[in-house]
Amino acid sequence: MRRHHTWRHGWCRLQDTLKLLLIWSAADSFWIFSFHSQRRLFFFNKTMEDVSPDTETPVVGPSLLERRVRQRNPKVSVLKSKLKKGLTCSGPKVRSTLKGFFPVVHWLPKYKLKEYIWGDVMSGLIVGIILVPQAIAYCLLAGVPPIYGLYTSFYANIIYFLMGTSRHVSVGIFSLMSLMVGQVVVREVFLAGFDMNEDSTPSPHQHLNDTVGANLTNEPEFTVELMGRHLGKDSFTISVAAAVAFLAGVYQISMAVFRLGFISVYLSAPMLDGFATGASFTILTVQAKFLLGLKIPRHQGYGTVVVTWINIFANIHKTNLCDLITSATCIIILVVGKEIQERYKDRLKIPLPTELVVVAGATLASHFGEFNTRYHSSVSGHIPTGFIPPQVPAFSMMSRVALDAIPMAVISFAFTVSLSEMFAKKHGYIVRPNQEMVAIGLCNIVPSFFHCFTTSAALAKTMVKDSTGCQTQVSSLISALVVLLVLLFFAPYFQALQKCVLACIIIVSLRGALRKFREVPAKWRASRTDAIVWLVAMSTTALISVELGLLVGMVFSMSCIIYETQNPKVSLLGRVNDTNLYEDIEEYKNLTAPGRVKIFRFQAPFYYANKNAFLRSLYKAVGVEPFLELTKRKKAEKKDKMQAKTNGEKTNFDVFVGVGKKELEFHTIVLDCSAIAFIDSTGMATFTALVKEYKEISVSVLLACCNTSVIDALQKGEFFGRNNKDTSSLLFYTVHAAVLHANRAAEESKVKDSVM
Repeated sequence: MRRHHTWRHGWCRLQDTLKLLLIWSAADSFWIFSFHSQRRLFFFNKTMEDVSPDTETPVVGPSLLERRVRQRNPKVSVLKSKLKKGLTCSGPKVRSTLKGFFPVVHWLPKYKLKEYIWGDVMSGLIVGIILVPQAIAYCLLAGVPPIYGLYTSFYANIIYFLMGTSRHVSVGIFSLMSLMVGQVVVREVFLAGFDMNEDSTPSPHQHLNDTVGANLTNEPEFTVELMGRHLGKDSFTISVAAAVAFLAGVYQISMAVFRLGFISVYLSAPMLDGFATGASFTILTVQAKFLLGLKIPRHQGYGTVVVTWINIFANIHKTNLCDLITSATCIIILVVGKEIQERYKDRLKIPLPTELVVVAGATLASHFGEFNTRYHSSVSGHIPTGFIPPQVPAFSMMSRVALDAIPMAVISFAFTVSLSEMFAKKHGYIVRPNQEMVAIGLCNIVPSFFHCFTTSAALAKTMVKDSTGCQTQVSSLISALVVLLVLLFFAPYFQALQKCVLACIIIVSLRGALRKFREVPAKWRASRTDAIVWLVAMSTTALISVELGLLVGMVFSMSCIIYETQNPKVSLLGRVNDTNLYEDIEEYKNLTAPGRVKIFRFQAPFYYANKNAFLRSLYKAVGVEPFLELTKRKKAEKKDKMQAKTNGEKTNFDVFVGVGKKELEFHTIVLDCSAIAFIDSTGMATFTALVKEYKEISVSVLLACCNTSVIDALQKGEFFGRNNKDTSSLLFYTVHAAVLHANRAAEESKVKDSVM
C-alpha cells in the first residue's frame, strides 16, 4: 500500500514537472497550455510579454481560470425540506402568515396619525367624490343598473384596504373592465331573449320584484329562471356580471397559488398601450349613441365599432336635440375643467371636482326641466338606497362565461401589479406581486356575493390619490365611506340624471388613451417593431373585438420576438489597431480583418428555430458552403482524372486535393459566441456537423467567448469529444486567443506539409 502511494506521488510530481517544462520551453513563441477535467479549466500564459505573429504588440492573457464546483442537493431532500417547512405550524408562523395575508395588520399599528391623516383624508374625499359619478357612468358600459357600480366601488375599496400592499393604488371600477363585462352581459341578455333596448328603466316596484322574486304589478314581465329564481332583465344582468367576477377572482387566486404571475410579463408595454387605445375607441363608439339620444341596441359579436357607427349614421335623423345640447354643454365644461386642471396643476392644491359639478347641475336641470317626460330624454332611473342581501353567484351560468373571465383576470392583475410597482418605485417602498394578485382576486370573489362586477386598479384615480397627498390605504377607506353615504342617503337624487351626461363623463375620461395616436410617429422612429405591435393590437381591438385584440396582441408581440431571434444581426469581425479587441467591420472604421481567418458573430440564442438562419448567414458571410465546395472539388478531381486518363498520364490524388486546398482564402472560422445566450440540442448538433463538414475541406472551426451555460451544454452533449479531450483545440476564452491558435496551427501544418 505504501509502495502504491509512493508510485502515485512520483507520477504526479512527474506530471507537474512536464507541465512546467512545456510552459518554460515556449521562450520564443506564444503558447497556451490547457489542462481540462470535469471540475477545472486552466489557462496558463507566459508571464513575460508575448508577441503576436501578426503584430509586434505584446499579448498578455489571464493566468488562471477555474470553474467553481457547485454541488446541488438531491431533489428529494429539497422537496422534503420544503414540505417540512411548509407544513409545520407554530405561533410565530401563524402570526407571520396572517400578517402576510392581511398586510393591514402590519402597517396600521405603525400608522403616523399626525403625519398621514390629513393627506389620506383629503385624497380619500376627493377620490370618493370623483368615484360616485364614474361608478354610475361605467354601469352603462357594464350593462347593469347604476346601483351596482356603487356597490362594486364600496366593497373593492374596503377589501383592498385590508389586503393590498400598495399605498397609493385605487381599486374599483375601471372603464376597460366595465366594457369587457358589458360585452358578456349583453351577449347573455340577447341569448336569454330579453329586450335589447337599453332605455327600458325599471320602476321601483319592478326593481323590488326582481330582487325578492315576487310580482307585485299586474303587468306581465319577461323573466328567466336561474338557480330556481325567476329574474327580470336587471337582475339577470347583474347575475351574469357577478358570475364573471367570481370566476375572474378564482383564476387570479389560482395564479397566485401556482406562482403564475409571470404571465403578465408577456403583456408588453406597446401591446398594452395599443390594446387600451383600441378599447378606448370601442368605449367611445358604444357611448356615442347616448350623446345623440339614439335608441340603438348594443351590437353582438365582432365588428362592434364598424356596425355601431353604421347604425348611428343610419339613424342620425332620430337624434334627440335635448340630449345633443346637454352632451355638447357637458363635454365643453368637462374638457375646459380638465385643461385648467392640467395647466395649473402646480398651483391647485386639490383637483377640480368637475364631474361632480356637471352631475349635480345636469341632475337639477333635468329634474326641474322634466327632460324625461317633455323631451323623452333617457335618464338613469330609480337608484334605491341601502344594500341588497347577499346572494351566491349563479354557478349554472359559469360554464358559459368561463372563457370570458380569463382575459379579464389577466388584464385586471396586469394593470394592478404594474400600477403598484410603478408608484412603489416612485415613493421608495416594496410591493409583493403575489399578494397583489391575492388582493385583487378577493376584490372580485367576495364582492361577487354582494351583486358586484369585475374590478381592477384605475390609473386616473390612482394618480389623483398620489397628487393629493395620499400616504396609505386609509384613503381607500375614506373613499368607501363617501360611497356609503351616497348608497344610504343620496342615491335617489340621481334618478333624473340623463344618460348622455354619464356618457360625456366616460368619453372625456378617455382623452389620455386617445392621445396615444399622437405618439405613433415617435414610436415608429424609436422602434418600428413596437410601433407595429401597437398598431396591430389597437386595430384588432377596435375593429374586431376586445378579447380577440388581447389575444392577437399577445401572439403578435411574442411572434415579433421570435422573428428577431430567427433573423438576428450577424457580422464578420476585424481587429482594432494594435489591440486584442475585435468588432463588427461594417459598424466600425479602421478595422483589420485577420489574414486567412474569418471571425463570425451570431447575435441571438442558438436553438432549433434559427438553425437555418445561422447556417445561411454563415455561408454567406464566409463565402464557402462546405457541401458545395466538396462537390465542386470532387467534380474537378473527377474531371482531371478523366483528362489525365485520356492523355495517358498517371493520376496523383494528392495533387488534386492540394490544388483544391489552395482555392480557399481562409483556413479557420472563429465563431464568436459572446452574444449566444443559450444553445439547445439542435444548436449543438449544428455545431458538431459544422466542424465535421468544414474539416472535410480543410477548414477548422473554433469557438470563442462562450458563456458558462453554453460551455456546460456543449460538454454535456460531448461536443468536445469523450471526456472533453478536444476542448483545448476547439474552445477559447477570447477571440484573439483563437486567432493566434489558428495561425500557429496553420504554420505548423504548412511546415509539416513542406517536410512531407
